[in-house]
Amino acid sequence: MKSQSISRMPTLADAIFLRKGLIVDSVLIVGFAFLTAVFAQIAIKIPGTPVPITGQTFAVLCTGAVLGSKRGALSMSVYMLLGMFLMPVFAPAGSFLSEKTIHFILPWSGTSGLIWDLSSGGYIVGFILAAYLVGLLSERGWDRKAKVSLAMVIGNTSIYIFGLGWLGFVIAFQSINAELTYYDAIGGSNVLDKTLRAGLYPFIAGDALKLLLAGMFLPGAWDLVRRLRGTSDSD
Repeated sequence: MKSQSISRMPTLADAIFLRKGLIVDSVLIVGFAFLTAVFAQIAIKIPGTPVPITGQTFAVLCTGAVLGSKRGALSMSVYMLLGMFLMPVFAPAGSFLSEKTIHFILPWSGTSGLIWDLSSGGYIVGFILAAYLVGLLSERGWDRKAKVSLAMVIGNTSIYIFGLGWLGFVIAFQSINAELTYYDAIGGSNVLDKTLRAGLYPFIAGDALKLLLAGMFLPGAWDLVRRLRGTSDSD
C-alpha cells in the first residue's frame, strides 16, 4: 500500500500573483526581506537585555505564511546576507536605543555585521527556520484556518531555539568591552537564568501580541482575496 504525499496548497502569494515565474519569485523574496528590515526599525528598548523588542518576528512569520516554505526561507536568508555584507538592516543597536525607549522606522538606525559577532545573531538565523516552518504549514492550509495560531507559535518557538542558545553562549563567554562581560552585566544566578531573563521573559507579552496580529492578518487576508475573486475556501 503506497503512502500518499500531502499535496501543497497555494499560499497567499500564489493566490494574489497568479502569474508565476522566476521574476515574480525574486521580487517577492527580496521585497519581503526589505519589509523585514523596515519592521526591524520598530524597536522598544528593554532594560537588562541587549536584545530589543522589534517588529521583526511579525514580519518573519508573515513572510513564511505568505510566500511558503522555500521562498520564505530564501527571503530571510537574503535579509541575513544584506545585514552581513551590504547595508544596515538589522535592529537598532543598544547604544542607539539607550537614548530613547521607542524607535519607529525613521531616522533609519539599522545595524549590520557578521551574525556571529552579534548577541542577537541566533535570532536572525532562527528567522530562516521560522519562515520555512510557517511556510510549510501554510502549504498545508494552516494559514487560513484555526490552526494559524499554532503555526505562529511553532515558528516563534524555532526562533527562540536558536536565539536563546546563541545568547547563552554570548553571556557565558563574551564581553561587552574590556571591563565588562555580558555575564556580569545581566542579572541572574547562572547562565541559564541570565539567558532567560535577557532573551525570553521580557519578550513574552510582545510576542503574544505579534502572534495575535499575525493570526488575525492571515485569515483576514485570505477572506479578502476570496471575496475579490469570488471563490470559496476549497478553491
